[in-house]
Amino acid sequence: MNIRPSAAIRQNYNEIADLCRKTSEPIFLTKNGEGDLVVMDIDTYNRREKMLKLREELLAVEEDRLHGSEGYSIDEVTSMMRSAIQEAAGHGTAK
Repeated sequence: MNIRPSAAIRQNYNEIADLCRKTSEPIFLTKNGEGDLVVMDIDTYNRREKMLKLREELLAVEEDRLHGSEGYSIDEVTSMMRSAIQEAAGHGTAK
């Protein structure tokens, strides 16, 4: 865990930015010894956002399943995937 005083961002911006990119970890900035801000590079931020969105979607699906929502069989999923692949390839729907 990287912890720096908030003044470090003004004095050493490039160093902190390079450290964020190099480690792909956030840097925690403190103000008067207390946690104040978190800084991270944009690629790390985007990856975390995508991961959080996926987790939310998986949780919603699992909650639906627990509340009785029916799922799909392997054969149904295989058929849906083949149809999607055919459509994406521009060949219409699969038979």
